[in-house]
Amino acid sequence: MALLEVKNLGISFGGLRAVDGFNITIEKGQLYGLIGPNGAGKTTCFNMLTGVYTPTDGTITLDGKDITGKKTVEINKEGIARTFQNIRLFKEQSVLDNVKIGLHNQMPYSTLTGILRLPKYRKVEAEMNEKAMELLKVFDLDKEADFLASNLPYGKQRKLEIARALATNPKLLLLDEPAAGMNPNETKELMETIHFVRDEFDMTVLLIEHDMKLVSGICEELTVLNFGQVLAQGKTSDVLNDPQVIKAYLGE
Repeated sequence: MALLEVKNLGISFGGLRAVDGFNITIEKGQLYGLIGPNGAGKTTCFNMLTGVYTPTDGTITLDGKDITGKKTVEINKEGIARTFQNIRLFKEQSVLDNVKIGLHNQMPYSTLTGILRLPKYRKVEAEMNEKAMELLKVFDLDKEADFLASNLPYGKQRKLEIARALATNPKLLLLDEPAAGMNPNETKELMETIHFVRDEFDMTVLLIEHDMKLVSGICEELTVLNFGQVLAQGKTSDVLNDPQVIKAYLGE
């Protein structure tokens, strides 16, 4: 069974058909890419997959369960986490607290227990601190645990956003242009990080990206969107050599 199966997904905004007939199947453990020109509908697809937008039609199935139209928090608990093209950290919170916020979707105590700071609350908070520090060590951020997130260099802010997403214990990680704004050395390190996340966390990754070196270096399969519709789909090398893709996406 595929981890993610999307069938005939579409959405309209007023009279505009932003995405139409979007189909994608992603197997467990894959590194999958979603590419296309600006305005092709890529982030709109991510927003439907994560409950930011409710699809006008079509279905989204995660690990055999229909999650179409569910709220963002429900979809996250079902196993989808994401990052954003424009980094969305809690910048006035510490690096450690940003990761702990991700862990709170698994919080096994009631709101009242938290308000009253009962023994169970203190026990769980200690466990979350330990788990958060373990994740920060994976991304070489443990030494900055007490820093404000806003004080991290840009590349490390990207890493922190991925660490926070992984803290929610997802089955599928969506990365929206993770290399945006990175220099070549940071992009190379990001590629290594994504491979590490897939291998060490047994993670399935779907990413939107414009950096073709990154796409060709890590994605096993690609879907190309153009004007909200699938232009090409298949193995990365085949897709990137498709004349339609070269014309529409690469502008040649």
